[in-house]
Amino acid sequence: MRAGSLKVRLLALQAIAIILALGITGYGLTYLFERSVERRINTELDTYLTQIAARLSFDQPGKPQLDSKLADPRFDNIYSGLYWQITNMTAGQTVRSRSLWDIELELQPPVPGSSIVHTHYINGPESSSLLVHERSLIFRSPVGPQSVRLIVGLDLAELEKLSSEFAVEVALALLLLGVFLLLAAWFQVAMGLSPLALVQKSVAAIRNGTASRISADLPPEVSPLADEVNDLLAAQEVIVQKAKRRADNLAHGFKTPLTALISDIRRLRDKGETEIAADIEATSQIMRRQIDRELTKARIREARNASSVKILPVLDGIVATLRRTPDGEKKSIQIECNRNLDAQVEKDDLNEILGNLLENAVKHAKSRVVVKAFVVDQFVAFEIEDDGSGISNMLRETVQKRGARLDQTVAGTGLGLAIVNDVLEVYHQTLDLRGSPIGGLKACFLLPLPAAK
Repeated sequence: MRAGSLKVRLLALQAIAIILALGITGYGLTYLFERSVERRINTELDTYLTQIAARLSFDQPGKPQLDSKLADPRFDNIYSGLYWQITNMTAGQTVRSRSLWDIELELQPPVPGSSIVHTHYINGPESSSLLVHERSLIFRSPVGPQSVRLIVGLDLAELEKLSSEFAVEVALALLLLGVFLLLAAWFQVAMGLSPLALVQKSVAAIRNGTASRISADLPPEVSPLADEVNDLLAAQEVIVQKAKRRADNLAHGFKTPLTALISDIRRLRDKGETEIAADIEATSQIMRRQIDRELTKARIREARNASSVKILPVLDGIVATLRRTPDGEKKSIQIECNRNLDAQVEKDDLNEILGNLLENAVKHAKSRVVVKAFVVDQFVAFEIEDDGSGISNMLRETVQKRGARLDQTVAGTGLGLAIVNDVLEVYHQTLDLRGSPIGGLKACFLLPLPAAK
């Protein structure tokens, strides 16, 4: 896929949208998880405060103590991350969970209001940070009322660990989801753009001459485009038909003057004016070839649905005609072609190409002309070669230009190869001129094989 293609752009937008959506989702889920864990921890710490208050008693000196242990074993494991501490503000006595070991939590001013749970953060054992729930209560005891501050704290590393583990799991899940969504987006884009691929194939078929209209079954969103293209093709065909008729009319308009000119040439010869007759005849031949070329161009421009043509009968017909000409009857013309070989080309176009090339070869050959047709990949390869003097590499491009003639002693107009190139251009092919193994020039070109049915 090219960088600027529509598919790449759509996939890039889809990928950006998916990444943003999954990123926001991951952040939101992690945030909600942290909030949920915090609420759960706050509830748990409040429960511990209630349990401690329910089990609290005092000895004679006013030292606080718990009548029974709390159920959570972390209170008994040293530096486990869960701690409690009871400070009797009246007697100045403090007791704490075994998990605090020899550490006493530092009380933060001000003293919380009676029965109000105060939440704050303090430093804990081993440079940890604790989330603390603190409550101030008044208890009756044998030695009188006692003002007590109850503290339950949890190491924040526990919360961070839970959040990190959850974030990793969410990231993995979202990564898998992202891959799935990207694959789904690719499939969606491919399916969504598939009608455009059908349009492209139809246009290519029209260009190659195997179809005349876009006839694919397209969705309503793409059908207007196909209709516009079909309308454009119809309008173009009308224009081409009009141009062809004008060219035909022009050509037929020249036929009568040319016929009269030929009669004049004959009368001049009868009067002995052979030199003037020859000059006028040469000029009339140039005019005829120019008209033939324009008629050929007008015809090939409208050709779209090339038919399948057997090559050997066309070659036999052209060679039979050439053998009756003054140049052809003196030379050997050899055909090498399979009897069943076909090409996807209009018969008139094939006659135009082979006729011009074989005529040139016969004119310039010393004694021998060879024409070959054989299959190469998906094409029929043609080779027409002669044993003449040939031309240099520098002049092979020049000789294909309109009106170019290297040998002025041979009759002709210099339009034959130009006409060949005009016809081959319709089939997206070119004429290649190279040296021949038998001594002269070899003309090579390709034409498509018929499509498999």
